[in-house]
Amino acid sequence: MTEERWRLSQAYRIPLEGVEKLDLRRYAGRMFLLGATHVGRIAYMVFEIFRGLGEWRIWLPRTWEQAYQVGVGSLFIVFLTAGFAGGVTSLQAGYQFTGTIPVYFAAGVITQSLILELGPVLTGLILAGRVGARYAAELGTMRVTEQIDALESLGRSTVSHLIIPRVLAGTLMLPVLVIFADAIGILSGWMAARHTLDISNYDFVYGARYFFRPYDLWYSMVKALFFGVAVTLVPCYMGMNTGKGAEGVGKATTAAVVSSSVLILAIDAILSELLL
Repeated sequence: MTEERWRLSQAYRIPLEGVEKLDLRRYAGRMFLLGATHVGRIAYMVFEIFRGLGEWRIWLPRTWEQAYQVGVGSLFIVFLTAGFAGGVTSLQAGYQFTGTIPVYFAAGVITQSLILELGPVLTGLILAGRVGARYAAELGTMRVTEQIDALESLGRSTVSHLIIPRVLAGTLMLPVLVIFADAIGILSGWMAARHTLDISNYDFVYGARYFFRPYDLWYSMVKALFFGVAVTLVPCYMGMNTGKGAEGVGKATTAAVVSSSVLILAIDAILSELLL
């Protein structure tokens, strides 16, 4: 009898000879029920969000406050991330393409990489850590300190006061931040390409325009909208369902950042398959 089998038998109160088989079955069933529970609760919260949109006098002023915090507060880190992304992309393009293809091809690679992938995804992941963690921590703290319970006892809608402003602010501001990220990334890639590839301004502009299609911008904005929902809706859900105590707030914050980041990558793969 190994220590692991003894621990499992004590945890699930089953005979030792059936530990491996029954533990796997119970674990799979438990995970399935837990996932179905989260899906049902999130669907119900989405329904409440749509139903609460009629109370625009409540959520509209709060949305502007949240949008200012999300947009202006995230500009510096978005600019910094996009600048490094553009510079690194230019350096890698110079390492891979020098002497093999026309130099203006590198300009197309830099601009298309930033518009289609790096700009939206990196901005979404940055906001998942910055905004998502803050939303989960704020709402989680309000839950464990019974501020949300007090608001509900007064007959006020927590969805209209707390969730809708945050979800709308993140969903609307993330595409704006992605536009800035694309512009800063392309500019920094341009500057880096002039030193690494010895490319002229004319060649860079020609390569960027040669491979550019207006649909690429729409694709980038669609991804940004979906990412905005992911980095706000999931943290709000985690914060509203926080367990008791400071440990619950910490777990909810960690789960919000991890879940929203994974969801961003999953949405990125799905939209790439559907739209490209």
